Amino acid sequence: MEDEVDRLVAAWRRERPDLDVEPLEVLSRVSRLARHLDRARRLAFSEHNLEPWEFDVLTALRRAGTPYQLSPGQLLTQTLVTSGTMTNRIDRLAKKGLVERLPDPSDRRGVLVRLTDEGRDRADQALAGLLDQERAILAELSRAQRGELAALLRQLTAPFDNIPG
Repeated sequence: MEDEVDRLVAAWRRERPDLDVEPLEVLSRVSRLARHLDRARRLAFSEHNLEPWEFDVLTALRRAGTPYQLSPGQLLTQTLVTSGTMTNRIDRLAKKGLVERLPDPSDRRGVLVRLTDEGRDRADQALAGLLDQERAILAELSRAQRGELAALLRQLTAPFDNIPG
């Protein structure tokens, strides 16, 4: 079965036989798959009136376990955004009633961000919808193939995820 990347690679091999275009065979597919995944994510989240960034913050809190709260700094680490961006996001989620700010009992100047019941329900529903979309994307692969692909992708992403600082 041929895909768009096969056509792209063949064209480059024809036009630039002097270049080794083999990386395109993997990374162009990863890039295209990322675009398809982004569309699927947006669809799953929109069905629950969430933006992707809202899902990211809500699920970071949900994964924290009961009482579903983190400091803004912990949220920054998990979502890879700036402090100003996170403050804006927390404000917007609080206005929607999906999170609340609480004083941090261990730091008089600090706050904790806690998931509300509504926020937890929306995160859970959106996650279920996302998993349905992702299962459909992976449907052509066997369980063993999915495991092998996950291991190979981990090998590529781990060095980026483990850069100090």
